[in-house]
Amino acid sequence: MSPSPDAPRTHLHRTWVGLRRGPPDPTSDDAADPDSAVLALVADPFESVDDAHRRLVALERLFHARGDRRGPFLAIYSRVTREVGREIEAGSFADPAWVESYLVAFADLYREALFRFETGDTEALADPWQVAFESASAGRNLVAQDAVLGINAHVNYDLALALSTIGVGPDRAAKYADHCAVNDVLRRLVDEVQDRLADRYAPGLFDVDESLGRLDEALSFVALAEGRDTAWWAAVALADSRFGVRAAVTRWFLRTSATGVAHLLLSPTVSRRLRDALREVERGRDPQVESD
Repeated sequence: MSPSPDAPRTHLHRTWVGLRRGPPDPTSDDAADPDSAVLALVADPFESVDDAHRRLVALERLFHARGDRRGPFLAIYSRVTREVGREIEAGSFADPAWVESYLVAFADLYREALFRFETGDTEALADPWQVAFESASAGRNLVAQDAVLGINAHVNYDLALALSTIGVGPDRAAKYADHCAVNDVLRRLVDEVQDRLADRYAPGLFDVDESLGRLDEALSFVALAEGRDTAWWAAVALADSRFGVRAAVTRWFLRTSATGVAHLLLSPTVSRRLRDALREVERGRDPQVESD
C-alpha cells in the first residue's frame, strides 16, 4: 500500500480556490485576555495518551459549558484520541510505541496552537488555526463549519508535522500500514462522533443525517482519509529533505493548502437566508426563511 499520488494535486486545487476567494472578514480588532482556566489545561506538554485525552475532555466540557464554539472540534477529537488509545492497548498496531508517540505528538500540536491563540502569540500561530479559532470566537458560522475548520487545521496542517517529529522510519512500509490502520478506527467512529456533535452542539444534525442517509458519513470519511494520505506524503518529503529546499516547499504547501481550505470552508457560497435557515436546522428549530 502506498500514498495516492493524486492527494497533493487535489489539495492544491482546493488551496487555489480558497485563496482566490480570500479570507473571511476579520472578526474583531480587540484581542481577548488570556483565559486562566484554558491556560491551566494547555500550558504544559501532554505526557501520554491518557493525559492528552483527560485534558482534551476537560477543555471540551469547559467550552461546552460556556457556549464556546471551539468545543465542537474537541467533541470529535477527544473521542478519537480515546479510541485510538484503546486500540494501542489492545495490540492492534504492529508498532504500538510508535503509534502512541505519534498520537501524543499530534495532540500536542493542537495544545500548542490553542496556547498561542489564548496568549495572543499570533506570530507563532499557524494560519489555519488562526482562521479556525477566530471563526469559533465569532460564533457566526455553522457548528459544522467550526468543527470541520478544526479538523482541517489539525489533519491538513498538524498531522504531517507530528509524523515528521516522531519519524516515519525505519521500516517505513510498516509504519505506513499502522498509519492507515488508524483510518479503520476513524471509519468506525464517523456515525458516533456525528451523533455526539449533534447531541451537544447542534441537535438538528440528526435531521440532516436522516435526510442524507449515509452519504454525509461516506463523504466525511473520504475527505479525512485523503487528508491523512496527504499528511503522510508530506511527512515523507520532510524526512527525506529535512533542511533542504524540498522541506521548505513542503512546509509552505502544508500551511498554504490548509489555509486555502479554511478560506474555502468559510466562503459565502450560499445566500444569507439559506445560511440563516441552516443555523436554525442545526439548533433543531424549523427554519424561518426570509427573502434576501
